[in-house]
Amino acid sequence: MLKAILNANTQIMPFCELARDLRIQNKPLWLHQRNLLAPYTTREIELKKGERMPAVREPTIMYRDNLYFDEIYITEFMKEAVKRKRPVRAAFRSDDPAFREHAYPLSTSYTPAGSLYLADLWYYPNGPVAGAEPLVIDLEAKEIGYYHVPTYMGDQSGDLVFQVPLKSFIAIDSWVHLFIADMVFGQFGRGARFEKRLNEDLGFKLKILGKAVYEGRQVLECSELVQVGKGCVIDPSAVIHGPTIIGDNVTINAGAVIENCVIGNNVNISQDVQLMLSVVGDGAFLPFRTALFMTTLMENSMVAQNTCLQMCVVGRNTFIGAGSTFTDYNLIPTPLRARDGNGNLSISNRPVLGGCVGHNCRIGSGMIIYPARTIESDVVLAASAERRVIDRDITFDQSDHHKWKLAHLHQTPYHKKAQVVESW
Repeated sequence: MLKAILNANTQIMPFCELARDLRIQNKPLWLHQRNLLAPYTTREIELKKGERMPAVREPTIMYRDNLYFDEIYITEFMKEAVKRKRPVRAAFRSDDPAFREHAYPLSTSYTPAGSLYLADLWYYPNGPVAGAEPLVIDLEAKEIGYYHVPTYMGDQSGDLVFQVPLKSFIAIDSWVHLFIADMVFGQFGRGARFEKRLNEDLGFKLKILGKAVYEGRQVLECSELVQVGKGCVIDPSAVIHGPTIIGDNVTINAGAVIENCVIGNNVNISQDVQLMLSVVGDGAFLPFRTALFMTTLMENSMVAQNTCLQMCVVGRNTFIGAGSTFTDYNLIPTPLRARDGNGNLSISNRPVLGGCVGHNCRIGSGMIIYPARTIESDVVLAASAERRVIDRDITFDQSDHHKWKLAHLHQTPYHKKAQVVESW
């Protein structure tokens, strides 16, 4: 089968990078797509903007490279598509809870078609042709709570919940979609599928119970639920609950608490660090008493001591200083807005949401960042009498390093044209 890849040419801010190159579940999106489609395809072509699809007469799967889907969804899609023996296009009902609540807000990638929304994923049994009928795959959303809020913080909607799909599909048009893909469709989705299998598969349940008894551990701590890579050093006092995946050469020190996380390779987790429902990229460093809750930390980044990030996304090669605070809740219950696929501020449909920091940023100690604010790649921010509270999006032009004499020492790979070149 032929695989035809359509380029999504819009950069995702504040990363200044295409969606295909961003990491989801600690893996580049393009690699995640390639791995899931490998069982179905034998060759591929990539179509740049304005490039026409060559005429072919063989089964073809075509998709845009900003799509995140999991193995369960693509397996169901291909099974139904092949069965129909005619061209189909992925579609979603407007009342599908997971699509309505999480995938559609802030998006620009879906095409309305009556009560359906069409996505950029097609299957052609005899090569691409005009016209394809919608193929609706139910995401099988399950309502899962994530915050039990006090009465004075709540509203008529009650506790805060996610519509967690058992089959995941979302177009990455905004940094918020990256958060949804990693946390709601990734971490929460993995936990929901585990619970479903545990309730329906007696053999699986007995296997886990048997392994826990054999190892003398609690069920959530047994090796069936906590996968540990090669060369890891884990202090016996660390508490690790699954489902958790830990990569190779990871160091986890005394007092660390990890629950339902993905930890990459060569990660250093210091004493008393707390990680919950988070994704930590390769080469990251978390000093003592750092805390991440429902947060993505991409590769080679560092969050310094006594800093807590909730519902945030942090890019690669970024440093966040000690004692910084990323808030996620408006004190007055006004809707949180975020940048959509067109760069406009729109309602995020999220009652609580942290901030987003791009790649290669340097955030000094003691900063306070308001909910849903973004800091563009290559930015340097230092706390000062003039600016310690970030209450609006920060662009590269507003970076503090521009006014410093040694600005040329700060490399700006995502804004190469703006880099200062100084002769000595």
